[in-house]
Amino acid sequence: MSSSDVPATGRGPSGPRAGLGRRLVAAIIDGVLLNIVSLVLQLVFGRALGTALAIGAGLAYACFLEGSPSGQTIGKRAMSIRVIDFASGGPLAGAQALVRYVGRIISFIPCALGYFWAIWDNEKQAWHDKIAGTVVVPVSAYPVAAWPGREHR
Repeated sequence: MSSSDVPATGRGPSGPRAGLGRRLVAAIIDGVLLNIVSLVLQLVFGRALGTALAIGAGLAYACFLEGSPSGQTIGKRAMSIRVIDFASGGPLAGAQALVRYVGRIISFIPCALGYFWAIWDNEKQAWHDKIAGTVVVPVSAYPVAAWPGREHR
């Protein structure tokens, strides 16, 4: 277990949790990718429609990838972390990924306090994790069977 992984101590599946640093870098990677998409959409469709399409693209990106069996966005994959259901230790349901996405907005509103919550929380859950019933874990402890679109047939 690396120094950024923290052992679980709560009611969910036991095992290490992804550290805040790895989660932050993954979020930065995803943010850069989504900002590029947003810029292109705004250039092609104009500011108002492009922004609306970019919000939809961000929602689809998070829900599809985090709601997939891998539980990984591109940023999470790059940082070897994934999101899992706290109660079962399995992948998220699509609705759960949507709730987590909306929860990220709630986590950000009060000066990003909801994100910082993971620093002192025993399970290293941010508010959006608590709202959705999820945890972020290292892939080394919770391996990914397949990346979306590459499921074994």
